[in-house]
Parts: sequence; C-alpha cells; structure tokens
Amino acid sequence: MDRVDRKILAELQHDGRLTITELAARVRLSLSPCHRRLRELERSGVIRGYRALVDAAAVGLTFEALVFVTMRQEDRRTVAAFEQAVAEIPHVLQAQRLFGDPDFLLRIVAADLPAFQQLYDEKLATLPGVQHLTSTLVMKHVVHERPVPL
Repeated sequence: MDRVDRKILAELQHDGRLTITELAARVRLSLSPCHRRLRELERSGVIRGYRALVDAAAVGLTFEALVFVTMRQEDRRTVAAFEQAVAEIPHVLQAQRLFGDPDFLLRIVAADLPAFQQLYDEKLATLPGVQHLTSTLVMKHVVHERPVPL
C-alpha cells in the first residue's frame, strides 16, 4: 500500500458515495488506474464494504450502554458459543474480546431503560458461559465513528 492507496482510503472514509470519476479527480489519477486500485483494495479486504451511518436516536434507539462480561469458563467451545450468540443479537452494535478482566465489552443500543432491562434479562444474562455482567450508561459521544488514521 502506497501513498495513493492511502489517499483513496482517506477520501472514501470521508465520503463513501464518491463516484469513481470524483474519486479519481480527488486523488489525481486517471480513471482506469484509480478504478484498478479501488478494486484491489476491495478484493484484498482493506475495504470491507460500504454502508450508511444511521443515527440511532433518529430511529428511536436513544439508550446506550456498555456491558462488561466476565465469563465463568473460557474454554474454546464456551467462548465460541458466547460469540455466536452475541452476534445474533441485533442490539449489540459492537462486541470485543478483551485481555484480562472483564473478558468482553459489548456496546448495546435500546429504545429506553425498560427495553434495555428486557434485553439484559432475556438475552444477555442467558448467554453461554456468563458469570457476571456489569453495565454502565453512555452519557455522551465525544468521538464517534472516526475514520481510521492513515
């Protein structure tokens, strides 16, 4: 990856809806080389996809919590079952496995506190291998959806 590839990535992180013509102009390449580079970045997995960033509050998901998960057991089968079950819960926006204690960090959105409590009781507390859950509420986003530094 060279300077031009990084410039392509920076432009697309800023505006993923650029046409190939607009992108080529911004990175100062002709159309064909820019298109080739873009396809290679996609093919190699550097660009994983394109999507719209939706404001959760605008669609009624105004409650956000971070849930720290401590596992009762951490054998391969239990961790795999936990990760698969977490991946199937749409309100879990992010799930990260951590070194140390706790074992996982989940970022959850819900409509309100009662909806979060229902999700917590019916889904999160019943996940495979969970020993303990600790929740903290998100007061405010200070840095949100920042592009990867290039």
